[in-house]
Amino acid sequence: MLYPLTPIFLTVVLGAPVAAVGFIEGVAESAASLLKAVSGRLSDKSGRRRPYVVFGYTISAISKPVIAVATGWPLVLLARVGDRFGKGVRTSPRDALLADSTSAESRGRAFGLHRGMDTMGAVVGPLLALLLISLTHSNLRLIFLIAFIPGIIGAALTMILREHRHAVKTEVPSIRYGALPSAFRAYLIAWGVFAIANSSDVFLILKAKQMGFTTTLVILLYVAYNIVYALASPGLGHLSDRLGRKGVMVGGLIVFALVYLGFAQAARHWEMWVLFGIYGLYIAATDGVGKALAVDLVPSGIRGSAIGLLGTVSGVATLIASSVAGMLWSTVGSWAAFAYGSVGALAGAILISRLDTHCDTGST
Repeated sequence: MLYPLTPIFLTVVLGAPVAAVGFIEGVAESAASLLKAVSGRLSDKSGRRRPYVVFGYTISAISKPVIAVATGWPLVLLARVGDRFGKGVRTSPRDALLADSTSAESRGRAFGLHRGMDTMGAVVGPLLALLLISLTHSNLRLIFLIAFIPGIIGAALTMILREHRHAVKTEVPSIRYGALPSAFRAYLIAWGVFAIANSSDVFLILKAKQMGFTTTLVILLYVAYNIVYALASPGLGHLSDRLGRKGVMVGGLIVFALVYLGFAQAARHWEMWVLFGIYGLYIAATDGVGKALAVDLVPSGIRGSAIGLLGTVSGVATLIASSVAGMLWSTVGSWAAFAYGSVGALAGAILISRLDTHCDTGST
């Protein structure tokens, strides 16, 4: 509901520079990512997932209305960090709970279905935001306040989540880098190479605004992207069960590279509609599938930790990527920020294509 409005609120209402937008998103996502490894590890050691899920969704809900009262971008930074703090606490235990509940043969489909259903919120939410823009006469501050309502309802619903406490061994396997399975270490490096060039999606929104899209059309672009993402995720997840995760991941990164080249040179509105739609295929092929691949490559006792480590690598790299993209945008031009992302995606695709996913990890 709020994601496509945040960069517009920052640049139009608060007058923040594009570099500040990139910095805010990078810091916020990094805060989430650093916590993913911690919460994942704690859930592995305790054998409990649900408490972290409940707490994480609650913190995120409480943080959202803080943006409504911001008079400068530093308070938005604080609110975004709070929101992402909640995400960092909940994500790894939630995904580990999903992995605990599925077999290896259906894991890709399960993660794909989860991402598809989750992303439907990114379809309905922005459409609701459009309605609220009309009803409130574009009062973005009021919309940020209203967003607290569905946020806290979502947090309350996690209270009914059921789980079977999984058995905890006396010694949970180490997650020291040298003790991790070699295939998983190689996967972390490959994904990190891509992530260090994968800046926040707010730059796509800013590109659309730069080309003259109205706030309404920007939100509809974001909705179109998420419709493709939501519809394609279950199918591509299932495809990874049948044909292998690696091929689906490589295909997704190649799509990313080509789409970012398209964003670098896009000059017409119809090009943006096409590119946003195709971009949804990239995330559908890599988000849920990437987590399923991480689970495949580690023993069952460190599933939460593995997903958390993957998220931490992504988040730290996002801080770098978003900051670099913001500087490139401001000093060279928007095309340079997208070209940077395209090169990183190609490098990541090459490394993942060489990944040995058949080694024995002890995973069950």
